Amino acid sequence: VQLQASGGGRVQAGGSLRLACATSRPTSSILFMAWFRQTPGRERELVASVAWYSGNRFYEDSVKGRFTISKDNAKNTVYLEMNSLKPEDTAVYYCALRRTGRSSYELWGQGTLVTVSS
Repeated sequence: VQLQASGGGRVQAGGSLRLACATSRPTSSILFMAWFRQTPGRERELVASVAWYSGNRFYEDSVKGRFTISKDNAKNTVYLEMNSLKPEDTAVYYCALRRTGRSSYELWGQGTLVTVSS
């Protein structure tokens, strides 16, 4: 398994969760790591991403100020800290990795369900 995600669960609105994604890929091959989410009937959407070496971050507008993506180089792990969760954040969250020299995310974790109840 090249990407192992964990940390989903059920939480009430306003609560917090932290997702983690560990990769067995060598860090020299990582360009970006990211979190996507998907709900039934909708396309998978990019939630947040981090450039592995520069640390530059991207956030989808609806999560700005609430979610934080971070990485631990020593553990080859990326995290998604989710605060002030809303019912509309309910989705299956996937971590993804884009390798250097590649134009898209090609490695995916198994998905972890986040359920936010009102």
